Amino acid sequence: MGLGCRVYPVRLWRLLLLSLLLGLGAGAAIDWPAQEGKEAWDYVTVRKDAHMFWWLYYATNPCKNFSELPLVMWLQGGPGGSSTGFGNFEEIGPLDTHLKPRNTTWLQSASLLFVDNPVGTGFSYVNTTDAYAKDLDTVASDMMVLLKSFFDCHKEFQTVPFYIFSESYGGKMAAGISLELHKAVQQGTIKCNFSGVALGDSWISPVDSVLSWGPYLYSMSLLDDQGLAEVSEVAEQVLDAINKGFYKEATQLWGKAETVIEKNTDGVNFYNILTKSTPETSMESSLEFLRSPLVRLCQRHVRHLQGDTLSQLMNGPIRKKLKIIPEDCTWGGQSSYVFISMEGDFMKPVVHIVDELLEAGVNVIVYNGQLDLIVDTMGQEAWLRKLKWPHLSKFNHLKWKALYSNPESLETSAFVKSYKNLAFYWILRAGHMVPADQGAMALKMLRLVTQQE
Repeated sequence: MGLGCRVYPVRLWRLLLLSLLLGLGAGAAIDWPAQEGKEAWDYVTVRKDAHMFWWLYYATNPCKNFSELPLVMWLQGGPGGSSTGFGNFEEIGPLDTHLKPRNTTWLQSASLLFVDNPVGTGFSYVNTTDAYAKDLDTVASDMMVLLKSFFDCHKEFQTVPFYIFSESYGGKMAAGISLELHKAVQQGTIKCNFSGVALGDSWISPVDSVLSWGPYLYSMSLLDDQGLAEVSEVAEQVLDAINKGFYKEATQLWGKAETVIEKNTDGVNFYNILTKSTPETSMESSLEFLRSPLVRLCQRHVRHLQGDTLSQLMNGPIRKKLKIIPEDCTWGGQSSYVFISMEGDFMKPVVHIVDELLEAGVNVIVYNGQLDLIVDTMGQEAWLRKLKWPHLSKFNHLKWKALYSNPESLETSAFVKSYKNLAFYWILRAGHMVPADQGAMALKMLRLVTQQE
């Protein structure tokens, strides 16, 4: 059951945070944006000892009331990455990590609901270690409890179009959550106007991503012949483990494949191939760390979602603003346990769930950054070709259409192909975090998906 809903005017908290931040350093000055609207946040106990945190921003479009705009729920990856932290302050929320206004915030076109899931992520927390989610079924079940509580409490959102947007492992979770939500809406147990799911650089078919890493890097001059052979060899081992149903072993081999790539590419960044990974920390170079491949994976794929600046913001001014965070709960403090607990689920594909969504008539949008490696576009296209959706051949035979984030520019920002309830966006010059890399194009995509353009 959930706690009583809390709603706060933005302007009130602007003054509170201003006074707080002024006390952090002599002469500090913060210029707050002249926002209108309000926010709400709360916890929902989704299971015994499992408490999930959500944070809502009402849309602040100067020409439209929030009720005339869609509601978007954003799900971060990892698993263990915080939507209320990274997705909010690093990608699509109204402010950045320095509390400066973001020109490309999605708040101008939608109300935004950030949820820290699975439990243990961000400000969400568990009281006992056996309360961590270990599979997608539990993740989806927990979210149904939260969404029922949310829409029961916020009836003003029951009729507005509701979309789920996601990133990375968040896309895998979004697929499972969307299918369960569709069923719940059909059964009448959750009242909302579910209108579609967007899978951004999403871990839908891990093996297709791993198998494409070598060819993709080779085509981009980041592997030579020997390096391609080494990466392909490990990728085949991953495929073999998955075919045998050895998913934990496949997870270990996935980590091995990444290490082989790092050595052969001089440390290419898995989130943007035009950059390099950050230098290893002392923890990574310790013998204790090297004995735990799973922890190494966690460090690589969760740590970057909670950097020092963001952690200080969330555990400092934001924590004081929210006022409901338990004293023994630290933002991001349980994220590594979230990641490790899902070990057996990492490499399981969910292509069949996407098929079920399409067959049920749910709008499915896939989008991917051109420069992403961890979930490269080649891998996304590979699993898309595996769909059993009866309209796939017609989708495949369509020609894509060029998109421009700036109507006055001739520079192509993306390509899109759409047929019936399936769409694919190829986002140019973007890595894994599309809104962070190409904010204007991501905002345009949001408007296209939600039929505002």
